[in-house]
Amino acid sequence: MRALLVCSTALLAALLAVSPEVASAQMKLSPKATAPGGMETRYFTSIDGLMDGNADVILKETRQGKTVTAAMLDVCYPVAKNSDRKDRFVVNLQIAGQTLTGTTQSLGAKAPVTVKLTRKPTGDTFEFRGQIGIGQTVTEVTSPDNADLSEKEFLDNQTTDDGITPQPKDFTEVSPEAIAVKVKLDNATDFLKSLKGQDVEVTLASLSVGCDALRAGEQTINMSVDPERSAALLAKFKAMPGVTAAGWTAGLAEMDRTVRIPAADWRDGDKINRDKLATAIAGVLSKTLAAKPASQGFDAATGKLKLVFKRPNQDFPALELTDTIEVSGLVSADKPGTTDKLIVWIGSPSTTTADESSGAKLNVSDEATADEEGDQPDDNGSIEALAKELKGQRWDADKSVWK
Repeated sequence: MRALLVCSTALLAALLAVSPEVASAQMKLSPKATAPGGMETRYFTSIDGLMDGNADVILKETRQGKTVTAAMLDVCYPVAKNSDRKDRFVVNLQIAGQTLTGTTQSLGAKAPVTVKLTRKPTGDTFEFRGQIGIGQTVTEVTSPDNADLSEKEFLDNQTTDDGITPQPKDFTEVSPEAIAVKVKLDNATDFLKSLKGQDVEVTLASLSVGCDALRAGEQTINMSVDPERSAALLAKFKAMPGVTAAGWTAGLAEMDRTVRIPAADWRDGDKINRDKLATAIAGVLSKTLAAKPASQGFDAATGKLKLVFKRPNQDFPALELTDTIEVSGLVSADKPGTTDKLIVWIGSPSTTTADESSGAKLNVSDEATADEEGDQPDDNGSIEALAKELKGQRWDADKSVWK
C-alpha cells in the first residue's frame, strides 16, 4: 500500500489570509526583485539557528518594485528541547530600513514574543541577523545565504496529500482496517475522548500536533478498526463536530502478500465466517512452515488475525528446544460495500526459540543481530500455497490487476 502524506491546503489558506500591516518605511532589495512598481509576494522558508535548527519558519514579504512594504513571520517550534509538542507564533513586522521588528504572543502557551532582525541583500540571497525572544529565552539569529521563493514556488512546495480516501474503489491502495479522520484542532480533544472505551486502536504518532496541523487548524487522527465495522464507524465520524474529512488510508495490507478469493465458501449469511477461514489458513501455513497450529484468534478492536505455530528447533535437536512462530493476518471484503470477493493478507512470520521441555530449562537468548534484523523470514512459499488452496488470485503490481 502506498503511504500518503498529510495535506496542507488549509495551511496555505490560513497563512495567506494573514494581512500584515503595511509599514511606511522602505527597504532596498536585491536586483532580482520584480519590475519597478509591480506588486509581488515572496517567501523565505528557512532561517538557520532558530531553536537549535528545529524551528519551521515562513517569512512572507509583500514588495512593490524593489521595496518591501509589509512582512509577516510565522514560526512553529518545539515547546521544549527534544519535545514532539509544538507551539507557534505569527507576527506582523514593522519595517525601518533594514530592520524588522515586532511583538506578539505564542498561540499555545501565550508566551510573550519579541522579534528584532536585520535583513541584508547579498547578491541573489539574503542575510538575517538579530534576536528572537520567547518568554525568558532569547535566540541569537545568524543566517546567511537565504534564497527567497515566488508565491507559486511556495505553494508548489507546500501542497501534499493527506492520505485519506473517502470512497476507494477497492482495497488495493488503501488498507481495509486503516481509517483516518481529519478534525479541527478545537474539536480534536472531544473527538479523541469519544473514542475511549470503543473497539478502536488509535495510532500514537497521530496524536502529535505538528506544524502543518497547527497552521491548517486541523489534525489527522489515524486508527485501526475491524474491517467489518470500518464503513459504519466512518459514517458516524463524518457526522461528528469539527470533522472535515474521513476515509480509508494506508495500513497493514501489502499487495505482494495478499490473496483475493471467492467469498461464497466463507460466508454465513451476510457475515464472513472468519473462524472457518482462519482454520483453513492455519492448515495451509502448518504445511509450509512445517509446524503445528497452537492457537488462532481475531483482535476485537482491529480485526487482526493472530496465528501461532510450534515446531521442534533443528539447531541442536538433542536440547529439545521449541520454535514458536507468530503470523499476523487480515481478512476483509475486497472493497467497501457489496462484493463477492474477499482478500486475505498474511504478514511475514516471526519466530522465537525457547526451552519448553520438562524439568530444568536452558535459558536461550533470542536477540537478532543488527545484520539479521533486516532479513525477511522465509515463509517457504506460504502466499503461493494459500492462493492455490483457497482458489485465489495474486496481485500483478506491473499491470495493476488481479491474476
